[in-house]
Amino acid sequence: MSDIVLELNNLACGYAGHKVVQELSIHLRAGDIGCLLGPSGCGKTTTLRSIAGFEPVSAGEIRLDGQVLSSPTHNVPPEQRRIGMVFQDYALFPHLTVAQNIAFGINKHPERQRIVGELLELVKLGKLGQRYPHELSGGQQQRVALARALAPEPRLLLLDEPFSNLDGELRRRLSGEVRDILKARGTSAMLVTHDQSEAFAVCDQVGVLREGRLQQWDTPYNLYHEPATPFVASFIGQGYFIRGQLLTPDTVQTELGVIRGNRAYQLPTGSAVDVLLRPDDIVGQEGSSLTATITGKLFLGASTLYRLQLATGSVLEAIFPSHDDHSLGEVLGIRVSADHLVIFSAQGSVNVSAQLPLEQVLASGVSV
Repeated sequence: MSDIVLELNNLACGYAGHKVVQELSIHLRAGDIGCLLGPSGCGKTTTLRSIAGFEPVSAGEIRLDGQVLSSPTHNVPPEQRRIGMVFQDYALFPHLTVAQNIAFGINKHPERQRIVGELLELVKLGKLGQRYPHELSGGQQQRVALARALAPEPRLLLLDEPFSNLDGELRRRLSGEVRDILKARGTSAMLVTHDQSEAFAVCDQVGVLREGRLQQWDTPYNLYHEPATPFVASFIGQGYFIRGQLLTPDTVQTELGVIRGNRAYQLPTGSAVDVLLRPDDIVGQEGSSLTATITGKLFLGASTLYRLQLATGSVLEAIFPSHDDHSLGEVLGIRVSADHLVIFSAQGSVNVSAQLPLEQVLASGVSV
């Protein structure tokens, strides 16, 4: 059997004659948890419903374990796809007990009771099998929905915004538990969410969608540190772009000084570029000639996020340990400490202050 469990090849799909998703190609390895991430209306749920068999495919194909499930001329019915689904609203049967809900899809299985018992323990509801859904909390209901979807041992599990009805702390805890459960069973899954922290906490691979087109399919680490497009760079995490000029393949002149990157960039020398700086790229340095004024402050517990304004008017963000406390209006000495320098070609003229002649910059060897 192939290591690839799910393949979407040049997929186009939509509803009511409206094409929502176009030219979407991704693959998911067996045992991995994938995610479709993006703003509302970008095609995440439409893609998930097409994988489940609820929406038609107008171009391309969907394969599970190498078998074509959907194409413009072929469609395997949803009940024959070996795919489970966990819905946003749980969709539990109110007149059935927890155990009966879990057993719903395996009522004819000779080992039904054993499977239900194992799943109740797996989702930490071992003593609640005889309760009804209305007697459970939202997190417990979600666990029941997950156990019910896992009972038939699907080849792929689909999760459509499964934690959106839960409050913040419960959402964070349950998303981690769901990942542990899926990994313990070796179940391949595809999650849909607009919450990037949730996607990063649960998933091995994440696809960022914009207006129905895939921007990047990659690991959470690479999406944050190696975004493929300006949209991914701005959508994932926090940060600001500043304008610069490429001096050498790995060196950029900016209003923060000369910044040296960690690779050679494939742009002509002298190109106008936009440089992405994350909050963790900006660090404090007492006595630095480069200063910024604190114009915003967000206390996060273990850390504090500061909004900084440079003398030029440009805005940055920096995250400091919470015990390193500063006040609004305070002027800080800062420097750039970026292990991964993300650069994109910019349109328009270069707009950097205190720009040095190219020969002088190269001779000085100065870096920030």
